[in-house]
Amino acid sequence: MMEKQIFAIFTRTPLHVGAGNSVGAIDSPVMRERHTRIPIIPGSSLKGVLADLWNDGNFRRTDEGKKLFGEDDPRAPEAKAGQLLVGEARVLAFPVRSAKGSFAWITCPLALRRLERDGGFELDVDSLDGLKEDQCAAVSDEVILGGGTVVLEEYQFAVQKKELSAIAETLAKLGADPVWQEVKTRLVVVSDEMFSYFVEQACEVVTRIRVDDETGTVASGALFNQEQVPSETMFYAVLGAEGRKEFSASDALSRVREKLESAGNVLQIGGDETIGLGYCTVTLN
Repeated sequence: MMEKQIFAIFTRTPLHVGAGNSVGAIDSPVMRERHTRIPIIPGSSLKGVLADLWNDGNFRRTDEGKKLFGEDDPRAPEAKAGQLLVGEARVLAFPVRSAKGSFAWITCPLALRRLERDGGFELDVDSLDGLKEDQCAAVSDEVILGGGTVVLEEYQFAVQKKELSAIAETLAKLGADPVWQEVKTRLVVVSDEMFSYFVEQACEVVTRIRVDDETGTVASGALFNQEQVPSETMFYAVLGAEGRKEFSASDALSRVREKLESAGNVLQIGGDETIGLGYCTVTLN
């Protein structure tokens, strides 16, 4: 029997899960869905980070880790797939600059409908359909200017009367990070088209270098632009488990939750750990 839970990932620092080199203006872009351009964290990356929590200190998985995630060596005679099934994580709420309230978290009907489907929530997303590109729904006056408008980056949106408090309360429960709790007053829903635009165009782009130790200047060919998903971004993934004789499905998920709690519910995901990227508050719901 299969059980699944929502694995919420809230970025404390910018996050970079690279898509390889690019011929465009950005040398090292982040991974995205091809059809929506929404940033993602591949399930393989998440599985590797979680499996490392069961490291025995010699870069091998413990026996429990092998049951949950599979053998280290897939060629081993006793190798078989682990009990856990780790899906890719997608952006659910994305922080953007706001003319009022400093910043707001934006989401869209598509992202909410996916969460409704994957997590079994009832969010009444149909009531948000029909938002035009210059319209939005806001949960509170925290981000609404006089005249009933919201200004995000350089774009102005007319606020439509939609009830978002129940949705905001549900989203707030996904993560335990105290900063994320402000989503109850900072949530803005925009159209699917504008959400795709913002998550593609409003990510951070930083210039990285490598210094030549002998000259003290930038090493030849070591200047590149790197794209990063900003801090305070909320991702979510589906974490599932199959029931087996070793552990029931619920027991397997409980062991993951316990391990996350022992790690302080903080994981480092993606590249550039040594310069502080990818530290996230994680919650298994």
